[in-house]
Amino acid sequence: MAKEFEGKKLLILGGNPETGALVRVANEMGVKCIVASGRHADDAKKYCWKVSDIDGLDVPGLIALAREERVDGVLVGVADILVPSYRKVCEALGLPCYATQRIVDVFSYKDVFKATCESYGIHGIPEFYLDAELKSSDVAKIKYPVMVKPVDNGGGVGMTVVYKESDLKAAVDKALTASLAKRFIVERYMDGVEDMGMYYTFKDGYCSASCVYDRYTTDEQPGMSRVCLGGTYPSKHMNDYMKRMHFNAVRMFKEIGIRDGVLMLSGFYENGEFYVYDTGFRLQGEAPHLLLKKIYGYDQREMLVRFALTGSEGDKVDLYREDPYMNGKWAATVWFLLKRGRIAKVEGFENIADDQRVVDNVVRLVEGDEVLPEWIGNEKQVLSRLYLVCDNKDELASAIQEYQGKVKVYDENGDNMLLKGFDVRSALWL
Repeated sequence: MAKEFEGKKLLILGGNPETGALVRVANEMGVKCIVASGRHADDAKKYCWKVSDIDGLDVPGLIALAREERVDGVLVGVADILVPSYRKVCEALGLPCYATQRIVDVFSYKDVFKATCESYGIHGIPEFYLDAELKSSDVAKIKYPVMVKPVDNGGGVGMTVVYKESDLKAAVDKALTASLAKRFIVERYMDGVEDMGMYYTFKDGYCSASCVYDRYTTDEQPGMSRVCLGGTYPSKHMNDYMKRMHFNAVRMFKEIGIRDGVLMLSGFYENGEFYVYDTGFRLQGEAPHLLLKKIYGYDQREMLVRFALTGSEGDKVDLYREDPYMNGKWAATVWFLLKRGRIAKVEGFENIADDQRVVDNVVRLVEGDEVLPEWIGNEKQVLSRLYLVCDNKDELASAIQEYQGKVKVYDENGDNMLLKGFDVRSALWL
């Protein structure tokens, strides 16, 4: 790759493993990356030019750092909670930013996002009104089970499934602790319904439905947020989505003012109706961009780095080529989730580099790492995410089943740490 930005300095907010992949791509473009996060040992800091332990929420500190280093651009990593900081830092420095304040207000807070969606005919999950006072008149109206979650955090952080009133206060306290805005919402727990992801890419005001896919979550952790086990592309509900919801979403994006960037909508499908429950206006931890790169040849990480440094995503991104049906390909992500304990041995990935079906295997945890109790129920318990692209559905099913069968993870006592994968035949309607 040509080092088109040789010597340019880019401040990246956040240091999780998914952001580490963004840093490595920027390095290949010649960029000097400065990663700022409050944890000194964050993964992304292994790959950058310079590190800073200034927290991604410390806006004055980030502004001072950017001025001291004379950075040429700022970019948020894979963290919803840092998008408001990203906007403020860019605004203070006069640097390109794909998120206006209106966009931040809508897409960084679940309650505002939900109300905005409803105004465009996009339904959210049925909700129960409740505030931190837990008034008895409000509590009495709740029908269990419900999901209690912070308005401004993701990846399962601060979320609890509540089955009875006696557990409600602890769930609310947990959500408030995880919320910078100190706000939470209480929604119907959508058990037994189908989960979906809708991934959009924007360039110069044009909106592309890059992919729509079905997601599968674990049911092995009662009372916890249902962490993803993977997804298959394209969605079996693609036709319904494009007819019933897509154009409402595009109208909303346009009127809010989105021109550049990438955005995820997460939703449920039940009895012919779609319910949107989450969003993220930044590069996604699920990384659909890896599949898009394989199929269409452009890298959204390069696109966002280029925008941060120039204000343009460049000429290499041709969204008119995109097709939510994946140009006839079939694709999947397979997540390997771990139980608590220390990882002693991982098997099954030894020959992965020679497998033409594999696009990537994004590793988060390695032998010797410990899965802590507080990681259970959120994406910190992910060992790795495997990305597959195949020519047809049968080939994809075979690949998923193969890896779900041969990947093994053992703790120090030789016990299995791996949760069950998703049902491939059901997922692909075989």
